[in-house]
Formats: sequence, structure tokens, C-alpha cells
Amino acid sequence: MESPPPKKLALVMEYEGARYHGFQYQVGVPTIQGEVERALAKVTGERIRIVGAGRTDAGVHAEGQVISFSTFSNLHPQTLVRALNFYLWPDIAVKAVSSVESGFNARRDALSREYCYRIFNSPAPSPLNQRYAYYVPKALDIDAMNQVCQYLVGSHDFASFTGPTNRRTVRQVYKAEVSVEEELVSFDIIANAFLPKQVRCTVGPLIRVGLGKLTAEEFEGIMQARKPGLAAPVVPPHGLCLMKVNYPENKLGEGRFDENL
Repeated sequence: MESPPPKKLALVMEYEGARYHGFQYQVGVPTIQGEVERALAKVTGERIRIVGAGRTDAGVHAEGQVISFSTFSNLHPQTLVRALNFYLWPDIAVKAVSSVESGFNARRDALSREYCYRIFNSPAPSPLNQRYAYYVPKALDIDAMNQVCQYLVGSHDFASFTGPTNRRTVRQVYKAEVSVEEELVSFDIIANAFLPKQVRCTVGPLIRVGLGKLTAEEFEGIMQARKPGLAAPVVPPHGLCLMKVNYPENKLGEGRFDENL
């Protein structure tokens, strides 16, 4: 009798990235991928390689990272997820699960990713915000920052907003916006995909615009130069969070993630 084929699952993950060297597996250092695969081995007894929708950098957080993998485990998906959460460190958690088609790939099938970079903008620092927001003591001009955000929307070559790379550097940005609630400033950006450190390389010049140290024309000039590493400074990773990954409904099996875990 032939053994049944493996089942394919997609999980929504949340994690605090402070103590990890990014999402992607690296030998000898803690990574999100490494910890999830370790937990999967304990639960299923299998050596499973996961695929993540976004390869977040060291220190970057996630509220809605999506991973996919195949398993021969007979455990019900919700039972498997509860077992994973038991073995994962407290700073990593599975929030939702979906049974997907065998060909589903969390990275390749994603339509877009949504990131948020948070800035705590106040004369006095906030110990309660320091782990998840970059502190800027001088008042930011939100209107000026939103003016230059308009340059980011659309299909552009973002070579200036990443380091040297062999990758194609054109990306499609669907939304780029700065909002403020009391002392917390948020930069939200949605794109089909992102280059390494692209969001953090964008926020640095945006802050300079908000502080009056960079004009809109100079910001646009950085974009048009298409020179790797030109956008500066690169802000720290702790303010950045992967909020959500979007997919076509027909790629998610039942069309949704089950959050009743």
C-alpha cells in the first residue's frame, strides 16, 4: 500500500526579532527559521525545511510572517500548531494555520508584503517603547515626510535604498504613508517585494526630511541616482515589523487562515 502524500500547511507567525540573527537559517546563531524547524522536528519527527514569505533582517520583528512547509504528520493542523507553540521560545508564536495546495509557496505566491516602521517622537525617551520604536527627540514634520512618500509609490528602481546586490532592484510600491498618534509616528509601506534593508534605508532619509535636513528634491535625487548605499542613515532594526503578507484567495486552500487555535 502506498503511503499518503504529505500535506501542505501555511502558518502565520509572530515574533520579536531582538535576539535573532534574522529569519533565514544560519549555522551557529539563533534564527527564526532555525527555531521553527527545531520545533517541527520535535513535533513531527521529521527534518522539515520551511519557506518564509519575508526574510526579515536581524532584530526585525513580525506580526504577520507567513511560512509554508510539507509534512507527513497525521496530527490535525490545529493540534500540530499547539504543539509547535509549546516547543517554541516565548518570543515566537504561531497565530493561525491554513491547509494549502501542494504547490503553495509562502514566498513565491505572495502578492505583497506590508511593513511598518515605528518612531517614538518626543523630547523625553520612553523606556516602554524603546524595544519597538526608534527614538527621535526633535519634532518631525509629518506633512513634509508624506510629501516625499509620494515619490515612492509606483514602479521604481530602488537601488539607492539597498546595498550592493546582483538582484533586480525595481519594485512596485502600492502604498507609502506616515501617520502619527500622539507621540508614535508610523511609516507604513506596501510593495510586491522588498530589497534587503530597503525599508530601513528609506526611513533614514525620511526622518532627515522630517527634521528639515533634506529637501524633497534631494530625496527624489537619491531615488533617481540609483546608487547602492546612497540613502543614509540606515535606521536600527528594532522599529521595523512585518505586519502582513497578502495572497490570492485561491492560493490558500479554504481561502482563509484559521485563527481558532
